[in-house]
Amino acid sequence: MSRPPVVAATMSGEMDKPLISRRLLDSDGSLAEPPSEAPKVGIVGSGDFARSLAIRLVGSGFNVVVGSRNPKRAARLFPSAVRVALPADAVSSSEVIFVAVFPEHYSSLCALGEQLAGKILVDVSNPTEQEHLQHRQSNAEHLASLFPACTVVKALNVISAWTLQAGPRDGNRQVPICSDHMEAKRTVSELVHAMGFLPVDMGSLVSAREVEAMPLRLLPSWKVPVLLALGLFVCFYIYNFIRDVVQPYVQEGKNKFYKLPVSLVNTTLPCVAYVLLSLVYLPGVLAAVLQLQRGTKYLRFPDWLDHWLQHRKQIGLLSFFCALLHALYSFCLPLRRSHRFDLVNLAVKQVLANKSHLWIEEEVWRMEIYLSLGVLALGTLSLLAITSLPSIANSLNWREFSFVQSGLGLVALVLSTLHTLTYGWTRAFQESRYKFYLPPTFTLTLLVPCVVILARGLLLLPCFSRRLTKIRRGWEKDTIQFVLPADHTQAQKTSQV
Repeated sequence: MSRPPVVAATMSGEMDKPLISRRLLDSDGSLAEPPSEAPKVGIVGSGDFARSLAIRLVGSGFNVVVGSRNPKRAARLFPSAVRVALPADAVSSSEVIFVAVFPEHYSSLCALGEQLAGKILVDVSNPTEQEHLQHRQSNAEHLASLFPACTVVKALNVISAWTLQAGPRDGNRQVPICSDHMEAKRTVSELVHAMGFLPVDMGSLVSAREVEAMPLRLLPSWKVPVLLALGLFVCFYIYNFIRDVVQPYVQEGKNKFYKLPVSLVNTTLPCVAYVLLSLVYLPGVLAAVLQLQRGTKYLRFPDWLDHWLQHRKQIGLLSFFCALLHALYSFCLPLRRSHRFDLVNLAVKQVLANKSHLWIEEEVWRMEIYLSLGVLALGTLSLLAITSLPSIANSLNWREFSFVQSGLGLVALVLSTLHTLTYGWTRAFQESRYKFYLPPTFTLTLLVPCVVILARGLLLLPCFSRRLTKIRRGWEKDTIQFVLPADHTQAQKTSQV
């Protein structure tokens, strides 16, 4: 049997991705009529979300009736399998009604109070961030106060119109559901499950405020790592600005402000990437030291360390991002006009000095090793970033994932350290490199990574690794052993020992 044709596009070609349905489709692209005995579901509203919801419900085998103030105009936007009528008709013929209108229009449904009595109302709305902060009551609770004779359920507010039409394979499958009535919550959960999503019970309707806050969160787990990366970037950029721009201008009268857009950024990015990578593995070292000191794994870590451990993935991805930008900026360095002028000036100086061949063997080898180590470090970081993706991580078992993220992560840190040391070479011991008595930037970046590498090396020693392994397998330093009364003799031997 051939694959079913794609679902017709809605509203000027928007949201035209195919919808995989168990039902046959008409030749004109509209969904086929579901069986007459299919459960009936009502939708009040004819906006983008209502259209996508209707397509998903019909594709899942439900009989859908949409209530609109202008049924003739709205009917052209829905598949032929969906019946579009006045709100009163949609409400009276359905037991479960999705309220897909803005909260400020809830009062317009008060005229349908008698038809809505005893029905299940599913609130799918979301407040704006300002409304969420101003009002203590959720939209679902407000709807329940307007219609006390109805059962209100909060659901599907975390699912976008695109995800509804494209299918759960392209979005998060979890759908939080909350209500004060268990039976209504069970009915809506079965309906959500039939649509291909995974219902999650969030408790009573009081939890609706928390559920409505979920779509308002903008990358909550990225806030601290991004601020950390920006803080490091600003600090290193100002430090490099003082050394590479201010010092030549003050002491030598040279104008090097042209370095601000590219050179200083390219000098700062590897510092940020290197320090962030070391901060990924530093909390693991601190956690191991705490467990060795306490002699147990059952005591909770401090909050700051716990949060640090939870943000390691985001910090690592930001480290990879900065390293990738550093590589791209490095490729652009020879394209600058200033670089070309420097080459011409160097050639002129060589001619005036009557030097026919300028070749410093040490510098050649240093740059070759420096670039090779940089490429290897970036390649290893790429593996770490790829395996952190959920689709890749789910295909690995725990040992494979741990080997990549821990073993190869330490390799990436070591390669980055060698890359930095090769860049510095003997410059850390040259007095001319200490501009304004400030040490070179790479010497500052080596501090935390070298501590992490040294600590990880010490933890691999048998005296520490064996004890740490025992602790992580459940052993405790102050464990009290209880002996059964029948083994009295053995208990005496144990006590004597």
